[in-house]
Amino acid sequence: MNTENPTAASATTDTPNGTLDTIDGVRRVYYDGYWLKVYDPPLDSLKTKKTLIQALTRRLFNHVEHGINIPGKRLNDARRAYESETDPARKRVKGAMLAGALFNRATDIFTKLVELQELGIEIDTDNALMRECGFCLQEALELGKLVLHRSGEEGIDELWGEPFRAFSIPVEAFYDSRYIKIAQALRDIDLIATVIISTLTTSALFHGLEPLVAAFAHIAKIKCETLRTDPDIFDVWSEFVVASEKLGAFAPHLSPSSNPAEQQLATDGLRLILQGRDLVTDITRARVTMPKSACEYIERCMRYAELVRGSGSATLAGSTLQSIVARRF
Repeated sequence: MNTENPTAASATTDTPNGTLDTIDGVRRVYYDGYWLKVYDPPLDSLKTKKTLIQALTRRLFNHVEHGINIPGKRLNDARRAYESETDPARKRVKGAMLAGALFNRATDIFTKLVELQELGIEIDTDNALMRECGFCLQEALELGKLVLHRSGEEGIDELWGEPFRAFSIPVEAFYDSRYIKIAQALRDIDLIATVIISTLTTSALFHGLEPLVAAFAHIAKIKCETLRTDPDIFDVWSEFVVASEKLGAFAPHLSPSSNPAEQQLATDGLRLILQGRDLVTDITRARVTMPKSACEYIERCMRYAELVRGSGSATLAGSTLQSIVARRF
């Protein structure tokens, strides 16, 4: 398995997005500063789209809050429950359940249409059921704004949009759009790793942390660009899990004479490490950015940096962290 950095190839700021090259025997495509592993898209057909939409729908439910994977046959029940609810908090959850039912209804319709096509029945793109499938996906996309990621911190709009895009555009164009989103995810993985290192590693409490963060971010980016069907996934996923475990096992270097203030800084810093690791994991698995969660995490790092600076310990000041973040947000 080649575990070189996806950005290892030389590129200039003039390198246009979509540039293809072979690097160390691996075909890669350039997007927004990253050379990403290229996968050949399958043939564009209704059967391919059915498989793709089913996979994207399963992937969606794997990353969002529990309890919203409602069967498509219960769509009318879900809609009545949502429309009759008056409590705002419960209405949000019921809206998420309705979104799930809409996605499953769309998948049900598309599956049957493909089965008819396989029997030799021509299915026109203007077919009434095709239109109904599109309407279901579009409404689900709108309601998807109510759905939270499984972490509870935010929704991931991009995941809700993918099945609709897969339905609406050619398969090859859909694959191309995924490279853009993966490059954006890699950029945020790099940013979060930089923030963790800059916030914590100038303190003696966290001596030895930097190589663990760097190794975790490195394999996270490789995992993010590697499809589950890739033969390398067995090595990539195992390395990713091990790097995550090593980072999670890091212990701050507290002396026996440490005072309560130092102990609290160590505890708070360790919490930031684990939160950052979990955020990178969520981004890596979803293969899209999580801007709200990233912003909130970085703000916590800024507050920690100011606390440490106020205590007299050496660390990166919040203003410096802001300059790092400004390049992203």
